[in-house]
Amino acid sequence: MHYKDLEVWKDSIKFVKSIYILTNKFPQEEKFGLVSQIRRAAVSIPSNIAEGATRFSDKDSSRFIDITLGSIAEIETQLIISKELGYVENIDNELEKLKRINAMSMGLKKFYNR
Repeated sequence: MHYKDLEVWKDSIKFVKSIYILTNKFPQEEKFGLVSQIRRAAVSIPSNIAEGATRFSDKDSSRFIDITLGSIAEIETQLIISKELGYVENIDNELEKLKRINAMSMGLKKFYNR
């Protein structure tokens, strides 16, 4: 199966778009701080899913899902910080998307580790 056919990859691409829209509202002084960090971590999710799917061993593929899971935790933390700093009012929608992506990523990791 091609990585573009994976629901987790499709959802994570949509998530990146929503993160870019959300972070456009952040203060200009955060452009090279939280905005850069959150966007980098968001882009990392579909990128690592894609890279993992192209590996020839399931062990390698699973390792890239581990990186994906780390990026998910990183974004969750950064969104909470952003809310605490008052840059965003509500992160529930983004956290719900992350929860879904996390669950699908865990399923993909189980597939690779079978």
